[in-house]
Amino acid sequence: MDRIDIPRRGFVLVCDGARAMILQNEGDAELVNLKLVDAFNQEDPMAHTLGTDRPGRVHQSHGAARSAVEIVDLHDEAETAFLKRILGELEGVLRERQGRYLAVIAPARALGVLREHYPTQLRHLVKHELAKDLVQLPISQIERHLAGG
Repeated sequence: MDRIDIPRRGFVLVCDGARAMILQNEGDAELVNLKLVDAFNQEDPMAHTLGTDRPGRVHQSHGAARSAVEIVDLHDEAETAFLKRILGELEGVLRERQGRYLAVIAPARALGVLREHYPTQLRHLVKHELAKDLVQLPISQIERHLAGG
């Protein structure tokens, strides 16, 4: 993996669909020293507990044909809502602390959702994106991943 240089006072968002950490580099680009700014957890219930209804049926306007309505993935919707909420929180932190740099680390699926919903002010601050699931790791191991190790 290539090294990602996080400048002093730069921010890192590490998240997935149910957990997120906002970190700030108190070190420099050579020796990253990430400190936790805020952490978020969302209940991650099993998909079957979110909704158990059978898919709806639609009667055609003519004839006796019926067809099923597509099932809405409630688990996916909950993850998307969580990631959108995190972006709002992150935008507030960056505004408050006058952040000018952001690296985003998330699994590919979550990274796609984040890209789709970046607020305009946040979009130009994103300097690096890394499609990895590192949110369960301790901060010291996240630092090692950023250092290319």
